[in-house]
Parts: sequence; structure tokens; C-alpha cells
Amino acid sequence: MEDRPIIRISVRNLVEFILRSGDIDNRIGGIPEKEAMQMGSRIHRKIQKRMGLDYHAEVPLKTTVPFELFDLQVEGRADGIILQENAVIIDEIKGILRELDRMEAPVGVHLAQAKCYAYIYGKEKEIPKLQVRMTYCQLETEELKYFEYEYSFAELENWFLDITGQYEKWARFQIEWRRERNASVKQVEFPFPYREGQRDLVASVYRTILRKKQLFIQAPTGVGKTIATVFPAVKAVGEGLGEKIFYLTAKTITRTVAEQAFGLLKKQGLKYKVITLTAKEKICFCEETKCNPEACPYAKGHYDRINDAVYELLVSTEEMTREVLEEQARKHMVCPFEMSLDVSTWMDAVICDYNYVFDPNAHLKRFFSEGGGTGNYLFLIDEAHNLVERGREMYSASLYKEDFLEVKKAVRFEYPKLARKLEIVNKQLLELKRECESYQVHNSVSHIYISLMNVHTEMEKFMEICEKESLKEEVRDLYFCVRDFLGTYDRLDENYVIYTEMQPDGRFLLKLFCVNPAVSLKEYLDQGNSTIFFSATLLPIQYYKKLLSTNEDDYAIYAQSPFRRENRLLLIGNEVSTRYTQRGELMYRKIARYLLEMVRQKKGNYMAFFPSYKMMEEVYQSVVEEMAFRLLFKVELMMQTQHMTEAEREEFLHAFDIERESSLLGFCVLGGIFSEGIDLAEDRLIGTAIVGTGLPQVCNEREILKQYFDGQNQRGFDFAYLYPGMNKVLQAAGRVIRTSEDKGVILLLDERFLGRQYQETFPREWEGFQICRLEQLEDRLKNFWKKWDAPAEDSTQDKGITVL
Repeated sequence: MEDRPIIRISVRNLVEFILRSGDIDNRIGGIPEKEAMQMGSRIHRKIQKRMGLDYHAEVPLKTTVPFELFDLQVEGRADGIILQENAVIIDEIKGILRELDRMEAPVGVHLAQAKCYAYIYGKEKEIPKLQVRMTYCQLETEELKYFEYEYSFAELENWFLDITGQYEKWARFQIEWRRERNASVKQVEFPFPYREGQRDLVASVYRTILRKKQLFIQAPTGVGKTIATVFPAVKAVGEGLGEKIFYLTAKTITRTVAEQAFGLLKKQGLKYKVITLTAKEKICFCEETKCNPEACPYAKGHYDRINDAVYELLVSTEEMTREVLEEQARKHMVCPFEMSLDVSTWMDAVICDYNYVFDPNAHLKRFFSEGGGTGNYLFLIDEAHNLVERGREMYSASLYKEDFLEVKKAVRFEYPKLARKLEIVNKQLLELKRECESYQVHNSVSHIYISLMNVHTEMEKFMEICEKESLKEEVRDLYFCVRDFLGTYDRLDENYVIYTEMQPDGRFLLKLFCVNPAVSLKEYLDQGNSTIFFSATLLPIQYYKKLLSTNEDDYAIYAQSPFRRENRLLLIGNEVSTRYTQRGELMYRKIARYLLEMVRQKKGNYMAFFPSYKMMEEVYQSVVEEMAFRLLFKVELMMQTQHMTEAEREEFLHAFDIERESSLLGFCVLGGIFSEGIDLAEDRLIGTAIVGTGLPQVCNEREILKQYFDGQNQRGFDFAYLYPGMNKVLQAAGRVIRTSEDKGVILLLDERFLGRQYQETFPREWEGFQICRLEQLEDRLKNFWKKWDAPAEDSTQDKGITVL
């Protein structure tokens, strides 16, 4: 006989899911999740120790409710069970920051948790009558308030079976869908003939998941790394090696590629529910994302309607596109963003930004909090080179002295107690400011941390009692900054540097800087079964292994490029330098001539990438002047601008789709929006020039990184400057060869590319590069293009210049 399926759910998740009601209202935040848990645990232990010998703390409880197709297992841990001579009392402890005298009754879901524990214990011990006590503790004063109730076991049983009965349809959907999904997975095959090395890549991903390990993949452009990671992950889920796939990426375009990969498998009959999470600001129906019942009609009563909206969607469609989600949200008058998060709970794959998994303030708590999900997740991390800087951002925190002064002035008359607390921090920061000329590294700022805790407590009270919304708005931003700073401070370890800095605009900064995010990332990665990091530019791989993982036994592979080396011409211009001492009109004109020679030898679309907007604009002007002076041939020019809108970006890229009589040369910034994540296949782009080595600008933070890694016996300059810079170069170069039929030119313009340190970061496919002076460029290009088509077409092109 086949084993009955078991659906497991925690008491907390059950009651919060079934009994939720009311509005979305984020006008007041809360203390950071980790800090709240720590404070709650401390107060739990303190209260439990005060109790007598008849008080039993942290009692694990579990019960099974049989249904037709499965068993529902509900489990949790009672804070306390008091065994008296004539009574059994189930004690549920909650720590809160609000004033206790404002509480007239316990929070509904809190009491429901206690009633669940009372039912489970009463059933296990066959007790006819039980008492339930809600113990609320004010975290600042440690004052206690009790709410006490008495229930017969029959009452608790009827209530509990009603709650689990409401959950039955959700669990049944989960069981039935999983069977259908797993059966369909068995029929799915890899959707293409395997390219060279691709079968090995697929096998490596599957073996990594099977062994519950982590894998780093350096996969050159065109390997088909998305489908080569998605396919084995789907197979693994079908075989019970994981429950849910999280496909994580930093760019919208790569999310689209992931959607297409799942779509290819669905064409073979795969039953797989996939959702792409869209940022709140983009999917919100309102002009401003003010998530409270006064500002948003979808927030009002959201929780009263959300379960009906989600269940109807789950059983009526497999397609969870943005359009489908928005239509459902309008139909049921619920927030589309919050609904998409709820829907993700029931999905087989979630495609989303890194922050939904790794950001301590934005991660999906339903999956990545204590008691949240099962943890049987598979993480596929695309463009993983981006996770280093994103990780540093997510786990760092900053405060500005001036913000404390401004908020103090705003509240000093109406809330003098808060103003006094803010002034203490302001004075502490002022003392640090007086000691700081440019920047200063500190061993500790614990005195400021203690003052900030007092500020935060006072801010919590202020946010609760203040009735002037305009004043709340002035305080809210600093409130969240203080909250984040406190949460980050609790993470401090040897992977952090604390520093202060005078900013160019005169503001004074205090920063907790996460220089190595690996330990913080591990906290979330450990909640999964396996992680696959992959990118076309994960070189040198040891650098990324050190900054993204703490494991010594991670796997790493270098996927074989499927492209013939003769399809690409890689030249290094050794008489160009972008060092600051070499920059000037003469150098800009030389670069302009390299670009014009590249464009002249074959009509087509080209891109040139520059280390800064200023240099790009200078060289652009030199190109225009060269063209006006020489009137060599016709070429159309386009230039990336700062702060481009989405429509302007699309218009820029669309220009590379248009058939034209002349060549097109696009000027772009290295590391910008057009240097990675765009796909200009075949003849949409036939050449790219990369001007400079991409090294980040020298600044205090980069110097702090350099000093930190030097102190770790690593190559500090490489970690802070060279590796991040060369990653931008490799990404920009990867725009040229996108398919096996592509042919193109890559021109590296900086003599530093000939240095050993730089060439150590070159991918294998770059073996055989040629060194080239300007007077040699024409012959090199002619010889390359002669292999593929007719002689150079410059003589047939019209003379002149068009600027788009």
C-alpha cells in the first residue's frame, strides 16, 4: 500500500494564514526581524525562569489530522505549560513595544496559537478542560499583562478541526498538483541537441543537487547556461530532491530568459507553476506606493479577500504572468504585489531579484524566516558576479549626522523626549566628525549603538501616538535607517569595517561596511538544499568563491565554449592608455581613429564602451570632428545619456534592429545598462571596442577594501579594483558573439591589457589575441572580414555623418 502523503505546517503559519483579516498598513514598521527574535527569546527565557517548578518551558507539540487523501501534521512549541493540581494552563508569551494599557484584548492570531497548543496537549493527555493564558511583556519596561481564558476540550476540538478543515482544500491542491507535476517531469527531455560541453554542464548541475552541494559555473556566452541549469533542477524537483526552484537574477532581461526556458519545457507537456515577482513600485495600481487603507483602496480589507483571490487563481490557471496577476488583483480588490507574494508560496519556481532571498529587510519571510518554509529549495543564481556588490549593499548600513539634527528640530516642541534622544546621537556623531579629515576606520561604535537603541524605542512610541501624518513622514525615513543600522550592527564580525567619512556635499557618514558578504549570504543559502552560481564572467573563480561562499568543498567547472575561435578577432591596441596622466585631446583623437577604422572596414552595428561619461563625451566629440574633417564615409552615431528612462533605453536598443545603409556606432559606459544583460545576436552587433580596463574610480571605500584584503593576505588591489574592473570588460566583450553563427571584432584599447595581472583574468576563449597598432588595424580587420564575405565596402558608402 502506498504511503499516505503528509503535509506539514507549523501552528503559527496555520493560524496566520487561515485567520488573517483587515488592512495592509505599513505606516509603522517594526524592529528588524532578527533583533525582534533575539529580544523575544531573551524575554521568554527571563519570564520562564521566574516561574515555579510546575512551569514547563518550550514544550514541543505535534498532532496529525487525517483527511481523505493525506494527513495534515500540525506542530509547534508551547512557550509554557503550567501543571497545577486542579488545572492545566497553556502559556503563550509575546513581547511588544506598545504600551500595555492600550491593549484591551489579545491579538487574535496570538490567542489562536495558544488555543492550538491547548487542543494538541489536551488530546495527547486526555484532559477535559484547559486554561489558556496570554502573557504580554512590554520589551522596554518588562511590565507584564495577562489575559486568561478557560475552554472545554470539546470546544477546542471543534474550533481546531474547523481551522484545519478550512486548510484542507489548500493542502489537497498541493498534493494533487504535486502528483500531476511530478508525473509530467518524467516525460520532459532536454529541448535541443546538446552543444559541445552542454551535456556535461547539465550532468554537473544534477549531481550537485543530488549531493546537496554548491557549484560555481564559468559559462561563456552562448553555452545555453539558463536551460542547462533549469532543466536538471526541474528534473531534481520531480524526483524529490527539492521542493521549489528560486531563479535569482539582478536584471529584468535575464528574468525573461528564465521564463523562456521554463516555457520550452512546458511545450513538452511539463506541468509547472512559475511566477516572476515584479517590484512593488512597478506593479502597484496607485500613483504612489503608500500601503495603508487611507491612501490605497486595495490595501483596505486586503486580508479579508486575499485567500479567495489566491485559491481561485491556483485552481483556474497555470499561467502566472503579470497581466494575469493584475487582472485577478483588480477583480478581488487586493494589492497585486502582496498577492503575488502569497501566490509564490504555491509555485514550483519563483523568478525574482536577489533581494527577495538575501536582503534582511526585503526577503520573503514566508520562506526564509524561522518557521517559514521547508527549506528544500534549489537556488539558481544567474549573473552571479553581480551578487558580490549587491551583497555588500544588502548587509551594510549607513547613517548621516545631519538627518538626526533635522528630525530633532522637527519634533523638539511636540515630542521633546524623542528630541533629547536624537540630540545625544547627534553629539556623538559630531565628536567623530571632529576627528575625521577624510575618512577614519573605527574598531567600535558601541556607545552610538546603545544610544540608537534608545532612539529607536522612542521612535516606536512616536510612530504609534503621533497623529500628524506630515510629521510622521519627516521621521519615517530616519526611523527605518536606525532600524536597519541596529539590525546590521548585530551582524558585525570580521567581515565588516566600520568607518566614518566626510562626503563631498559636506554631510558626515557613519557606515557599517560589509566587505565580504559570504557569511551573511550563507545564512539564507543554508535554507536550501543546493545552490548553483553561474555567469559568463565568473573569473577568477577563486575570487567569487571567497566572496559568495564559506564552504571549502564547493564544486567549480569551466563550461566549454561552443564557438569556433576563428569567428572572433580579438585585438589589443597597445598605443592607447586611459591612465589619468595620459588622458587629453591627443589620446582622445587616437581612440577616435581606432573606432573609425573599426567601423570603416565593414558596414554594420558597433558599440564602444568607456570608463566614464566624461571620457565618452570627449571621444564622441573627437569622432565627430574627425568625421567632419576627413569625410571618410557615412556613419550614424548614438550616445548613452545619464538617467535614461525605460523608453529611452528601448529606443537606443531598437536602433540596432533597423536595416540601414550605413554603419551605426553606439557610445556606452562600461558597467552601465548596455554593457551586460542585452542580447544583440547575429548581425545586430558585429564589433565592440572597450576603452580602458574598467577599474573603479579610486575612492575611500575602494581603498578600505584594498587595505582589508591586503590584511587578509589576499591581493588587495586585485580584489578592490582589478577583478571588478575586468568583470565589466568581459561583460561588454560578451555582447558581440551571442550565437554559434555570430562573427565579430573585439577591440581592447589600453596597453594595460598586456600586463600579467590583467591577462590572468582573460577567459580561455581569448587565447590567441593579437597586439595591434593603429597603422596595422586596417590590414588585420580586412583579413578577418575577407574570410567571411566580400571585400570592405567603404568605397560604396556615402560620405558624411548622422547623429541620432
